[in-house]
Amino acid sequence: MKRENKARLMQITAMATFGTLPLFVRNISVASAELALYRAILASVIIGVFLLATRQKLPFRSIRRTLPLFLLSGVAMGFNWILLFEAYKYTTVSVATLSYYFAPVILTVVCPLIFREKLTRRQVVCFIMSTLGIVLITGVGEMSGKGTDHIGIAFGLIAAVLYAFVVVLNKFIKGVGGIHRTFLQFLAAIAVLIPYVLCTTG
Repeated sequence: MKRENKARLMQITAMATFGTLPLFVRNISVASAELALYRAILASVIIGVFLLATRQKLPFRSIRRTLPLFLLSGVAMGFNWILLFEAYKYTTVSVATLSYYFAPVILTVVCPLIFREKLTRRQVVCFIMSTLGIVLITGVGEMSGKGTDHIGIAFGLIAAVLYAFVVVLNKFIKGVGGIHRTFLQFLAAIAVLIPYVLCTTG
């Protein structure tokens, strides 16, 4: 029971922390690509210090086998952040976030196709209701005069697709723990974002 409560507390803390992200994005006058790069660097440093302090070694054998997946997930993660940050700038925080949270709905449809998971009637109903809910809440049909809102929603949905892609890739990465996987994906994101930032914003 204590373990479940601890897990729930960690989940709530993670969600609350993620909820503060739009505040920083809206108030920091930096390009989305640069902001994504700084985020990846900061996260890598913090996790790297934690791994050193706890003396956790990286499983290099398992990493070699799945190195292409790490690089691919790093690319998806980096551009996922860029598009999400752009979504916050083009439309309201609530609409951008709702568009981004379409990722679990995408996974509901994709996972049965890739991993041969059984799709229940309840999941089908939830998919239909979620899709309808996002259309109604974001007001896609009522934004004919606001092109920026459409752009923001599009960025949010593409970011959701990339996030779902990262989750699917993680399913194929075996023998690497969660903290190590996250650390390596951040490093891969840095490797991708540095040349992208240099080519776009300088």
